[in-house]
Amino acid sequence: MKHALITGITGQDGSYLAELLLEKGYEVYGIMRRKSVVDYGNVGHIKDKVHFIYADMTDLVSLVNAMRISQADEVYNLAAQSFVATSWEQPIATADIDAIGVTNMLEAIRTVKPESHFYQASTSEMFGLVQEMPQTEKTPFYPRSPYGVAKLYGHWITKNYRESYDMFACSGILFNHESERRGKEFVTRKITDAVARIKLGVQDYVELGNMDSKRDWGHSKDYVRAMWLMLQQEKPDDYVIATNETRTVREFVETAFTHVGIKVEWRGYGVDEVGINKENGSIIVKVNKQFFRPAEVDVLLGNPKKADTELKWVREIPFRELVTRMVDNDMSLVAEEIKIANLK
Repeated sequence: MKHALITGITGQDGSYLAELLLEKGYEVYGIMRRKSVVDYGNVGHIKDKVHFIYADMTDLVSLVNAMRISQADEVYNLAAQSFVATSWEQPIATADIDAIGVTNMLEAIRTVKPESHFYQASTSEMFGLVQEMPQTEKTPFYPRSPYGVAKLYGHWITKNYRESYDMFACSGILFNHESERRGKEFVTRKITDAVARIKLGVQDYVELGNMDSKRDWGHSKDYVRAMWLMLQQEKPDDYVIATNETRTVREFVETAFTHVGIKVEWRGYGVDEVGINKENGSIIVKVNKQFFRPAEVDVLLGNPKKADTELKWVREIPFRELVTRMVDNDMSLVAEEIKIANLK
């Protein structure tokens, strides 16, 4: 039985990955930060099947202890300060976790069990001001946020440990991937939650930033399978994980509203643009410049040909299904909120 250690296990990707590994018969260990109230996040439903270890990415001693307890054959580093907007507000904390934290985890592995296979969650945000279309493993990086810069350090230190110490260390350059488990601070979940609330009559409109931002969106469940496949290869390497399709934020909004029977009509331009419910003329989408980034990433589009060919990776959930799954989930959650509120 293989042992796996997952940092960031309570998040979106961590929970789907834990489910996948449990299905494959792994003994799964997850790192949690100690809080006054235990928060299992997205793994509450499988908490009895996972061994939790208290540790912190900024504390090397705790990570060494986690490696000694888990004796992990595979380590998946998914822990991060992953909200791009917050990285401008907390650049030092972002660097401590997303950059130095990767080095701490690699050192812990090298100290305790250097033969372990290591996966680093890199990000398409490292491409930032894109130098070519689409982006591949060979595209030059140009990050446009403290988050992207910190993640780029994590990416390169993983490569450096692979080449310096002959460690099995991979980076997955994952493009935007969402799911029903995505946090509401992310624009995709903010949209689907708002669509549910507007449809059910408990919210009037949603405020968003750059409607013309283009992203390559896939489903987290597909992407964690790619992580696992990377660590099953004979040799470690880095891979772009993406769909090779790009959509605007506006298209995401339209798809979400269409699923609940609302047709959006756009009026105005730039920060004055609004989305109108075509049926009754009410404003349901507003643009707020507060949600624009200080340095914008206009378009991200990944070419996953290498992963498709070498990993035999197959995507199962297309864009429209991703959006409708998220909307359906939020419709259920908001309906339950309303039901509970009415009982009080």
